[in-house]
Amino acid sequence: MLQGHSTWVFQQKPIIISTGVVGGPFEGNGMLAEDFDLLHEDLWLGEETYEKAHKVLFEEAFYKAIEKAKLEKEKIQFILAGDLINQITPSSFAARTIGTPYLGLFGACSTSMEGLALGAYLVNYGGAEYLLTGAGSHNAAVEKQFRYPTEYGGQKPPTAQWTVTGAGAAVLSLKGSGPRVTSATIGKVVDMGLSDPFNMGGAMAPAAVDTIEAHFRDKGIDASHYDLIVTGDLGKIGREVALDLLNQHGWNIAGSKFQDCGLLIYRDGQPVLSGGSGAGCSAVVLYGHLLNRMKRGEIKRMLVVATGALLSPVTFQQQESIPCIAHAVSIEFGGEES
Repeated sequence: MLQGHSTWVFQQKPIIISTGVVGGPFEGNGMLAEDFDLLHEDLWLGEETYEKAHKVLFEEAFYKAIEKAKLEKEKIQFILAGDLINQITPSSFAARTIGTPYLGLFGACSTSMEGLALGAYLVNYGGAEYLLTGAGSHNAAVEKQFRYPTEYGGQKPPTAQWTVTGAGAAVLSLKGSGPRVTSATIGKVVDMGLSDPFNMGGAMAPAAVDTIEAHFRDKGIDASHYDLIVTGDLGKIGREVALDLLNQHGWNIAGSKFQDCGLLIYRDGQPVLSGGSGAGCSAVVLYGHLLNRMKRGEIKRMLVVATGALLSPVTFQQQESIPCIAHAVSIEFGGEES
């Protein structure tokens, strides 16, 4: 059901019945290592290229989510997934391996919540009995495409972020038990004229604020409705900008309630500058750490707002500004939505 201008409220409340979360060695040294199903000791994952390793991350996350759901893969009717590589080839090649009808998505780092929102919509209205959605990124593959190969050792400013090596996937259904997807607010493209690819957090913060405010307006609620509001990967700079904007606009959100996946995933001392990023960032933090906290009873309601910078190497070379987007999904566990 559409509520307000851009929010879907899911009356059936699709269930996240299982997840699969896979990461690399850097993530294994981070804060959330225990929340991964599988961690690799090197970035190659036994493959010849980083792009092929990226595909393997997806395959492992997909298979792990299916296995934990105690399903045969033939029971999965659709895959919705995406990444940051040209033509989303890691996602598409992994879908080739699974052999399931597939919809490829690109929302940059907002892809995780784009997939969860669309997947919940399909399940809610009977479009699928079991659906798999996910997002991923690979540090070396993404850096090579958007910036410089890591072997160059290029220096970065403090505003830059560290691309997560990881993939997170979830199986959605109306059958089973688990956290429920209750609503989703689809964001619009916001471009404030920033053009620095090493300050993604600053560029994406206004889009996150726009979507959060739209969610509050559409549902007639405020921040008090949620135990936690978490953005996808604004990092230190972007989180501060977004929180300041929200409070300037009168929403009065406490800093402790407003967190960011890019700041949760790594430890102090890891050289991540402003924090983590990448399409896999919000995917692995949500489908691992945050849902585990929900299942332990630490969080009853949360709003996950994944943000994406919709640039490409070509648009950067042509000196375009960076259009950004954010999609928000509300998730509940252990109680009914009010």
